[in-house]
Amino acid sequence: MQDDILTLALDLSRNTADKISSIDMIMVKTQMLAMNARLEAARAGEVGKSFAVVAQEMGEVTKEVSALSAGLRTAINDNAGRIEAAGRQMLLDSRGNRFADMAHNAVEIIDRNLYERSCDVRWWATDAAVVDVLERPSPEAQSHATGRLATILRSYTVYLDLWIADRNGVVVANGRPDRYGSVVGRNVAGTEWFRSGMATASGDSFAVCDIERNAALDQAEVATYATAIRAGGAEYGQPLGVLGIFFDWEPQARAIVEGVPLDADERRSTRVMLLNARHRIIASSGGQGEAETYPLQAGSKRGFYQNGAKLVSFAVTPGYETYAGLGWYGCIETAAG
Repeated sequence: MQDDILTLALDLSRNTADKISSIDMIMVKTQMLAMNARLEAARAGEVGKSFAVVAQEMGEVTKEVSALSAGLRTAINDNAGRIEAAGRQMLLDSRGNRFADMAHNAVEIIDRNLYERSCDVRWWATDAAVVDVLERPSPEAQSHATGRLATILRSYTVYLDLWIADRNGVVVANGRPDRYGSVVGRNVAGTEWFRSGMATASGDSFAVCDIERNAALDQAEVATYATAIRAGGAEYGQPLGVLGIFFDWEPQARAIVEGVPLDADERRSTRVMLLNARHRIIASSGGQGEAETYPLQAGSKRGFYQNGAKLVSFAVTPGYETYAGLGWYGCIETAAG
């Protein structure tokens, strides 16, 4: 609609300029006729004096019309330039705000998804089989916990694996030993997720780590959530160890950035990204530039700006429910024109 308004305004300016050019051509012809009339009146002598007066007046009128035409042309050109500039800014603002809304929606969708992950880890840490394997460790308890984690994974396909680590950081059970057989016995005491999980204040607390590749999970990119497993599964029970759950980041994030509603022309010239708080690209449509740092110029929580031939729109995570988010951004880069 705004494209149509700009086109109509520019067409009106061009048509008016064309008409003025036609008037100018008519005035040139009229001036030539007036000049010829004065010449003929001069030849006619006394008889042609009255005709000479008319020819003179025609010349004066022609000059006045030409002056008006020149002034109108200047005004039209000036207004046309202003209309075009205003129209293009209006289009830029409209596209920038539209893409900023899309960026906001993309990062909000992933936050809602990750909020559910924070609920999962807190819930599963109270499961009787998870608590028992740390309170009363035995081969039977380990087998039961492994089976319980496997059951969860069959229903929650967004996870690569679930690990139970004791208070020393040794993994005692995981949900996919057939796929990740080297996990049990691994010491994870030095990892951020284990340390943060052990430090959680209560069963209502959780820790979340930024996107990273996990060597034990075939170098897959994961979002790791953790919380302490507490004695008796109680909210303020003594920490016995940590439950770590590994969200399969790549396919979930790809579905979000590829799912932004763009038309065919926009999709060819547009890149949709998710950026972490340090502006590292953690997901990108087409997989372009992932793990690179994007030069985002974000002076506000939401907005857009033009960078050369590119229009960059962005929005910071709003968080969702009890999940405050990690300061991530949705970001869309597209052609400015």
